[in-house]
Amino acid sequence: MTEQQEQTAEDAMMTRIGQAVMLHHGGDREEAQGRFLGLWGEIGEDGDPLHRCTLAHYMADTQEDPSAELAWDLRALSAADELTDARVAEHHQSLAVRGFYPSLHLNLAADYLKLGRPEAARSHLRRARGAVGALEDDGYGNGIKAAIARLEREVGEGSEEE
Repeated sequence: MTEQQEQTAEDAMMTRIGQAVMLHHGGDREEAQGRFLGLWGEIGEDGDPLHRCTLAHYMADTQEDPSAELAWDLRALSAADELTDARVAEHHQSLAVRGFYPSLHLNLAADYLKLGRPEAARSHLRRARGAVGALEDDGYGNGIKAAIARLEREVGEGSEEE
């Protein structure tokens, strides 16, 4: 019974994160940001890595200050490093942790570029490019690959692969 309650609580947190994401995508950045902060307070710095990774990944997108965006993207990467495939599969069986890294490193590259740190951007672009093998050949995977290629062209870190 306790295990079932914990699973329900975990699902509820992902649902609440998803609701805040929908607010942001609907144009209400401030409300989404406020909800993310409230949820972060519930999850905590040592909470479930899936919750921290997901929330931080989306919270970064609500930031106007590139330094704050970078801080949240670094939190997302740190949480991903603590994740296991078993934990991710509890949320959705088709997911694997390795599939998170192309997007996480792409976001960090974009952050560093905004902050005028092209070498750090190139480093994360190389990591993103190196991780694209974990992506499916679908809309999401192709979108991430295209975004990596665009940013590579912008910083002069071209790759012949795609």
